[in-house]
Amino acid sequence: MSLIRYINAYGDTGFGIDIGNGEAEVLDGNILDGITPSGRVEDVARLLAPIVPANIFGVGLNYRLHAKETGIALPQHPVIFMKPTSAVIGPMDTILLPAAQSNGPEVDYEGELVAIIGKAARDVSPEEALNYVLGYTCGNDISARRWQKHGGGGQWVRGKSFDTFCPLGPRIVLPRELPSPHNLSLKTTLNGRTMQESNTSDMIFSVAEIISFLSRDTTLLPGTAVLTGTPEGVGFVRKPPVFLQPGDEITVEIEGIGALTNRVALG
Repeated sequence: MSLIRYINAYGDTGFGIDIGNGEAEVLDGNILDGITPSGRVEDVARLLAPIVPANIFGVGLNYRLHAKETGIALPQHPVIFMKPTSAVIGPMDTILLPAAQSNGPEVDYEGELVAIIGKAARDVSPEEALNYVLGYTCGNDISARRWQKHGGGGQWVRGKSFDTFCPLGPRIVLPRELPSPHNLSLKTTLNGRTMQESNTSDMIFSVAEIISFLSRDTTLLPGTAVLTGTPEGVGFVRKPPVFLQPGDEITVEIEGIGALTNRVALG
């Protein structure tokens, strides 16, 4: 079973179970208080990001081959940053290259598995952590590299926080519908060209370890999105570098979840 957030034929926003053929069974309630199937079916006119996150956490350098391609030593602990919820967009929405990006666009893609927290988690062990996951979706941790490296005072957040810099979707797939989150194929394509092709088994820190680490003395609220890192093949390490350009189409596809596609335009 997978969950979608959408616009129906009347222009209203809905949250429901994807039953295929452009239809959804409406879910009553909300992710904070609990959701139950209503039995009502309605047409899906357009998919939205499947969640309005309570918070967004990201993990840097969490794939062995990605760390190797950047020349950075493997981290001893998860490298954590945050993105604002205002950066979220959904499937087929447009990634905007920021006007604040001087000296030419250096905006990069980062295809990622995203875990959505389903119930409040604080001080959970790695063994317990996956019990707090509502489900998984695809994400793209869009990053303005010049701001990430030089314009943020040593912090990454600024370069990852511009509007439209957190595409999510197309759906949230429940854990029981997937094989282990630690063995999923992931592929990112740019205008049909494969740029990233890996497996979550290359993660340095597992999804369970990341959630446990984040929850230490910190409550992860229901609806929190956890971007778990990107594999090798990002644009800035390529020779020559490959950055997003107006008119591009970027797709992140994860086994068992689906494909998240976005277009690129000037902001």
